[in-house]
Amino acid sequence: MALGRSASSLGQGAAEVRGVLDDTHKAVENQHQALDALAASLAQVAQAQSRIQDSTAHSRQTAHSAALALQQLGAEVHDIASSLRQVSEAAQDITQVALNTRLVAFNATVEAKRAGEAGRGFAVVADAVKDLAGRVESTSKAIVNSVQQLDARIERLRAELQPDAQAGAPSAGIHGAMAAIQQDVAAMAAAAQSSAAVTQALDAQAHALQSQLGGTLGGLAQAVRHADGFLTMSEQLIDTIAETGVETDDSPYIRAAQRCAREIAQRLESALQRGEIALPALFDSTYRPQAGTDPAQFLTDFSALAERCFPDVQEAALTLSDKVVFCIAVDRNGYVPMHNRAVSHAQRPDDPVWNAAHSRWRRIFNDRTGLASARNTRPFLLQTYRRDLGGGKTMVLKECAAPITVQGRHWGGLRLAYKF
Repeated sequence: MALGRSASSLGQGAAEVRGVLDDTHKAVENQHQALDALAASLAQVAQAQSRIQDSTAHSRQTAHSAALALQQLGAEVHDIASSLRQVSEAAQDITQVALNTRLVAFNATVEAKRAGEAGRGFAVVADAVKDLAGRVESTSKAIVNSVQQLDARIERLRAELQPDAQAGAPSAGIHGAMAAIQQDVAAMAAAAQSSAAVTQALDAQAHALQSQLGGTLGGLAQAVRHADGFLTMSEQLIDTIAETGVETDDSPYIRAAQRCAREIAQRLESALQRGEIALPALFDSTYRPQAGTDPAQFLTDFSALAERCFPDVQEAALTLSDKVVFCIAVDRNGYVPMHNRAVSHAQRPDDPVWNAAHSRWRRIFNDRTGLASARNTRPFLLQTYRRDLGGGKTMVLKECAAPITVQGRHWGGLRLAYKF
């Protein structure tokens, strides 16, 4: 008995160590995955920064070209203004000529009247010339007026296009706006370069951390393997002691697991004999996922039968001791068609945390312990493991598994878990 307890204590410690290593391994693995995601994000940021730098370089070139175009436009506007002044001067000259022509025509008209009947034809021509000169003068004045208005507008445009010549004075108008644009583009380019440098530094650090975590993962994986070996050795020691027939703390649970396994097997064979189910259906391994379940639940051809046949046997085992945590029959792949009633509730929509704790039936538990119990064909199998209770709480359990055999075929196993 004392040796058995010592072996159980050894197994409990091994399970604790193995559980802590497993938690650490998962945490480091999650960190490694997070760094992978960070590296991918940094690569996307670097690509975006490269596009920004290309865009800002293009914008700077475009702004420079626009500034040169403004200077050229200013020169052309100046040329236009000069041409308009020439037009205005020519129009004024035409006005003066028209005025002189009107005076000449007026004098000619006076002389024609003095000439009497002989100057009548000349007077008609003089009147026509005077009228034409008046219209030319009116048109020329209109041209001069239009040119003056246009010149005023062009002068304002020229002033707007003309950069401030005073040293140190702030630029105004369109040149000021263009200078501000160039400054903003230059600031964007500088910011993009600075951001790119920071991103490169972060990327280098992320890769260094990835390398370190990769080494840590390798070391932890090796430690987990050693812990598994240590745990297996402790379990084998407990098995060996139990097989000698010496009464230990585990003996009542071993007998209970074997008895429940026989009762489950008998109920399944009786169902076959009564024609409630066919042998192929009883060994069905086509697990049909149930839509909308989280964690995933499955149905098989024998699920309904298990829900009728298993509860009485499983619930009775819970009364063996207050140390018993659960008693379930699973098929050879770890599928639990019917769990204990306390944790076999219908799932709640969009509540996977509650479902994981309160809806454990119709699920597949194919972890190290679960699969070993399901596929064990020895008279019994004792295992020790740490169970996650949620909320950061854990419990080290022992589990005894006994095979369930139907018509000479290994159907699965009876799992009886209990506290130390």
